[in-house]
Amino acid sequence: MANGYKENSITLPGSVAMGTGVMIGAGIFALTGQIAELAGPLFPLSFVAGAIVTAFSAYTYIKMSNAFPSAGGIGMILKKAYGPTTIAAGAALLMALSMVIAESLVARTFGTYTIRAFGGDPDSFLVPIIGVALIVVAYLVNVSGSRSVGLLSIVMAVIKVGGIALFGVAGLWASGINFAATSGDTGATGFVASVALSILAFKGFTTITNSGAEVTDPHRNVGRAIVLSIAICVVVYLLVAFAVGSSLPIDRIVAAKDYALAEAAQPALGQTGFYLTVALALVATASGLIASIFAVSRMLAMLTEMKMISHSHLGMPGTVKDHTLVYTVVIAGFLTVFFDLSRIASLGAFFYLVMDMIIHAGVYRNLRQEIGARGWVMVTAIVLDAVVLTAFASIKWQSDPLIVILGIIGMTLVFAFVGVFLARNPASEGDHNPH
Repeated sequence: MANGYKENSITLPGSVAMGTGVMIGAGIFALTGQIAELAGPLFPLSFVAGAIVTAFSAYTYIKMSNAFPSAGGIGMILKKAYGPTTIAAGAALLMALSMVIAESLVARTFGTYTIRAFGGDPDSFLVPIIGVALIVVAYLVNVSGSRSVGLLSIVMAVIKVGGIALFGVAGLWASGINFAATSGDTGATGFVASVALSILAFKGFTTITNSGAEVTDPHRNVGRAIVLSIAICVVVYLLVAFAVGSSLPIDRIVAAKDYALAEAAQPALGQTGFYLTVALALVATASGLIASIFAVSRMLAMLTEMKMISHSHLGMPGTVKDHTLVYTVVIAGFLTVFFDLSRIASLGAFFYLVMDMIIHAGVYRNLRQEIGARGWVMVTAIVLDAVVLTAFASIKWQSDPLIVILGIIGMTLVFAFVGVFLARNPASEGDHNPH
């Protein structure tokens, strides 16, 4: 292919592994405690609610990917829905940034679990340093090419999904399937707000969309891979949520929210279980980061080729794809150093939910007849996203108004940036052929 992407380099198992790799890397280890903080004793059900919202959202992506598989999946969907406009480019950049934010979330989680393995303080200055080191390693793996990423994703995903499911079963067995996390109040707003973070735990399915042109038989396999990834993750998340809730009361889960699984492993499975859980966390987060950097760098490269965002080589050799890989790593590293886990997750939720609603609205208005999609499913997806976003923003406004303000400023700057760029460099419909 002229743009340098390798067709048929990622098999169906490879793309499922990539999707679950990103989802489980961020979802379980980074978010379980934070979801429990908002949802209280109902936190396992938050994962179910998140899966339902994600299922409605995934419908649009599957329909579009089946019709127009592309290595710039989200960017392609937005450009087809809105044309080469500020809305399309801004929403695509929001998606890319939400993925980079997820990478910093995962990197920081890796640092936190590493520190816990050595009995260190999770607030130590070493946490972001270790996180940035992981990002550099993930960059080096990605430089080696997509086939090695696919193979590594399969190996890591099998170890990870099997190991985490085993943790869930063993934790439930050891605690006598006695749910300890029953105390604490949960308001309806808190529960609905927690779903915003649960959705983040599933949004890794978009990694598959963004790698569409590199998946074998993409018209069939992209949709299959998305459905299989979400289904696997629902089972794993529920197992783990019940295992954590069986081992620890809510106040302990919240107190250890950045490393909740390691904390839950100790009473249920002893010191050996604690170390095995930490090892699993390190495998899960590392593989998730590698898969995510692979996808987001390709998305940024495609947006550049579609002339929807500006690009500067900054004196670096190599292709656009090489440069976007560097940008991805630098931004993720910055966030890892300067933001804590809770704020990183909040920022990711704001960006992702807004982008998701923009996609559904555009496809509903302009493309649903062409791709044979049911309008009511897309309308439901928009409504669910809006309800969750409103609840999450209102809870955060009470507890941490700065992150809400930063989220609004960030989104405003993104749309202003692409608006100025497109005004100076108008893109045409023919600038990119997604096939």
